[in-house]
Amino acid sequence: MQFARINDVAIHYQVIGGPAGKPVIVFINSLGTDFRIWRDVIVRLAGDFPILVYDKRGHGLSDIGTTPYTIEDHSSDLAGLMGMLNVSGAIVCGLSVGGLIAQSLCHKRPDLVKALILADTASRIGTADMWNARITSVETGGIESILDAVMERWFTPAFRSPENVAFRGYCNMLLRQPAEGYAATCAAIRDANYTQEAARISVPTLCLVGDQDGSTPPELVKATAERIPGARFEIIADAGHIPCVEQPEAMTEVIKVFIGTAIDQSEGPPHG
Repeated sequence: MQFARINDVAIHYQVIGGPAGKPVIVFINSLGTDFRIWRDVIVRLAGDFPILVYDKRGHGLSDIGTTPYTIEDHSSDLAGLMGMLNVSGAIVCGLSVGGLIAQSLCHKRPDLVKALILADTASRIGTADMWNARITSVETGGIESILDAVMERWFTPAFRSPENVAFRGYCNMLLRQPAEGYAATCAAIRDANYTQEAARISVPTLCLVGDQDGSTPPELVKATAERIPGARFEIIADAGHIPCVEQPEAMTEVIKVFIGTAIDQSEGPPHG
């Protein structure tokens, strides 16, 4: 396992080597998960690109740090990690809150971002009342108090079948995240709004979403794509909020096509 101290927070990360001259793909996980959600996408990309995954603060094996957070705290952590690893000009792929972090990074440190993949996310997610209620529930009843409601948004009914042992595993993943880190990241999402900044994104951008996403529905993700000049919009069939778990093969193919047309043909050498 690999760890780095960034902004006085221990960050758990993993680097997977790839061909020299190819841009690094950086994956940012969603709220209440760790970087293992990307496994089935990574195995389909490994060898074609260098890959960086990490647990954002308050999640997985990373420190909780000082709470509450802002999205800028999260993006500053990622910028620091990329700087330590000498990664720039990356393809940054963020899921849900990871997409907000990716947008923040693009606005604050455009030198680090060659292209964006915004998965099941938006320039603004939810309302203050919704997030405040979620924070109160977690602080008073723990993450277990929101488990069923969250799983209904994350996964399709087919995936939530009692016979699907993987579903039980992802329930465990959510339940074992630090409640303090979860609530602090809820506050960061509540306070983030990149609606006005979307029009200033100038790198190639792909927005994708599961067709049954209950957290960031297709129409919300499409509206975000329409604000970003030249952005592509794709729907992943038979998937909820985390298509990298439910439909990794389909998600990987969409990513490969995007990279092949928007990145490999772009001008200028990649950095990494």
